Amino acid sequence: MRFLLFTFLCACFLQAPICQAQNAKHTFQYDSTGFLLDGKPFQIWSGEMHFQRIPRLYWRDRLLKAKALGLNTVATYVFWNALEPQRGKWNFRDQNDLAAFIREAKSVGLYVILRPGPYACAEWDFGGLPAWLLAKPNIRVRTADPAFLQPAINYLNQISEIILPHQITRGGNVIMVQVENEYGSYGKDAPYLLALRDAWRANGLEVPLNTSDGPSKDMLNNGSIPGCVVGLDPGANAADFATAKKYRPDVPAFCAEYYPGWLTHWGEPWARADTLELLKDLTWLIENKKSWSLYVLHGGTNFDFYAGANFSVTYQPDITSYDYDAPIREDGTLTPKYFAIRRLLARTLKQELPALPKPVIKMEFAPFQLTPFCTVFDHLPRPIASEQPKTMEALGQNFGFVLYRTALDGPTRGTIEVPGLHDYATVYLDGQYITTLDRTKNQYTIALPETDLPSKQLDIFVEGMGRINYGREMTDPKGILGQVTLNGQELKNWQMFSLPMDTAYLNTLKPGNLAPVYGVNQPGRFFKGSFYMATLGDTYLDMSDWEKGVVWVNGHNLGRYWNRGPQKHLYLPGAFMRKGENKVMIFDLHKKEAGSIKGVLSLE
Repeated sequence: MRFLLFTFLCACFLQAPICQAQNAKHTFQYDSTGFLLDGKPFQIWSGEMHFQRIPRLYWRDRLLKAKALGLNTVATYVFWNALEPQRGKWNFRDQNDLAAFIREAKSVGLYVILRPGPYACAEWDFGGLPAWLLAKPNIRVRTADPAFLQPAINYLNQISEIILPHQITRGGNVIMVQVENEYGSYGKDAPYLLALRDAWRANGLEVPLNTSDGPSKDMLNNGSIPGCVVGLDPGANAADFATAKKYRPDVPAFCAEYYPGWLTHWGEPWARADTLELLKDLTWLIENKKSWSLYVLHGGTNFDFYAGANFSVTYQPDITSYDYDAPIREDGTLTPKYFAIRRLLARTLKQELPALPKPVIKMEFAPFQLTPFCTVFDHLPRPIASEQPKTMEALGQNFGFVLYRTALDGPTRGTIEVPGLHDYATVYLDGQYITTLDRTKNQYTIALPETDLPSKQLDIFVEGMGRINYGREMTDPKGILGQVTLNGQELKNWQMFSLPMDTAYLNTLKPGNLAPVYGVNQPGRFFKGSFYMATLGDTYLDMSDWEKGVVWVNGHNLGRYWNRGPQKHLYLPGAFMRKGENKVMIFDLHKKEAGSIKGVLSLE
């Protein structure tokens, strides 16, 4: 009987956004047991998607699929580093238009939970923190250190101006805002968390604030703060919620992250999650009147260089796809997992759910051959000189590559050690490729051959593969950190060439001299090609013919590929293409001869 009564309440209140006047003001509050919409019990049924990972033209499609699942809310992180790529220079255009995403969610009848950080995690580079913070030596991120807290508060001030008009109390659809993220698994600095909480209130935020932490003693003790709803990552049983109640008895707890899938690193098998376990836990949450959010309902893509990394024994960079084995796939395809959840929610609501939007259009195309264009050594910018190597951030660079060059005196045979390599490098002696160094394999040592060539020039070409986004190792500068030694003796007097591989750099590229250096072809090459589309749709580029690098289509950086796998196909949205000719550029660290690409229908 109690469940039937609760089902009736769900039917009344879960679909409330459809019934509300377009700009009517409402209240969203809480008591010690749950949430209240206009004073009446309200259970959040949410799914998370990250607007900055989704082409803007596809926001509405993904939101309609969230609504058709039976959800009433969508949650999203906000990634600070994409909004403020350089200190004081803001970008709220295109995929970064937070206000537009909130409005789009409202137009389809969804409330919004915002998770703006300043730290997010999310398998995103540096957990969403800007790389330029690391130019400050010894900065203590995610603490009350003024070097971090001042720019973090300034970020909150900037996005407060966007968020405030969209609160439910002012006629919008934002019902809750998260303070930081999973802080209890990182540190213990209550003044820092309280400063963030107080900044939101000082800026005029009226809706509830929440924290999110694992359901353990230490995490909740260090991460939850007074006056904030407790989010559990995850919380799916009575013991989890009892633990939260012990630490914050005056506020409700909700499942801020329930995982229907999981992340994948390079070199791992695809992560898979059990749908039956998911349905069992969702049923428990629903029957026990707990609010919840699926992390993630739809993952999207780590376009550009935004894929993050983890650290467990060694460095673990994330793949480009954020498919996550989620109910909605990377390209918007609905999975059996999606329909299983939809059947559960439809049975609970006992009403017909909104219709599904039209399926995504998928395209494939035949293989086409690319041609060599130039090497990275053909287009080196003016170097920066330093006695010791400088990090990428110290050079004022966020992403991409740095070439470190020095001259060797005397015999070159011996062992070079680069213990501070972050993260992957190809090494050249007198222009000839020698070997690869790889932080993921703890490979930091080079057996250097002797050469009779006159220059004895050492080049270490370093790729930053994503800053660590979770845990105590996340202060993770890129490039070379510290000394490089030859047979134990420090190598000095470096020239550093900053190669961000951004639009400005790519526009400087011209056809290069591809003649062999000392009779040997150099890797580190750019390749160009094109394909033609009569109609547009989503596709995946099959990169099986390539080794390791980056792909651009019509200027859009699709992210990294690596033959280590498991990802061999890169998502190419139809939104990034045009009818007729589509131009492709590839930078590959190892290929000397051009390969081919074809368009296929799926990630795997």
